[in-house]
Amino acid sequence: MNVKNTITLSDRYMRYAEQQVEDGQFPSVEKVVEAGLDELMRAENELTQEHHDAVTAMADEINRRLDGPADQWISMDEDNLFDRVRERVSERRQAK
Repeated sequence: MNVKNTITLSDRYMRYAEQQVEDGQFPSVEKVVEAGLDELMRAENELTQEHHDAVTAMADEINRRLDGPADQWISMDEDNLFDRVRERVSERRQAK
């Protein structure tokens, strides 16, 4: 279904759209605008998929770590938690 609408374009955008039509890239200014909107929608969908992929990857990593051996866990019931984390990070850096 098509919906009739009127839009206002700046001179810059109108000249560009008309040039696209003159060059035979599009049959009308309307199609140039539609192509621009299609591109915005495609980019938005890609970002949504990238976000989903990142969240899924984080969840996978958390689950992987939860399945690890108990001696790899850092207890949070002690006051020196951050000292022990710093120590573990330092040990790993030195091991490399």
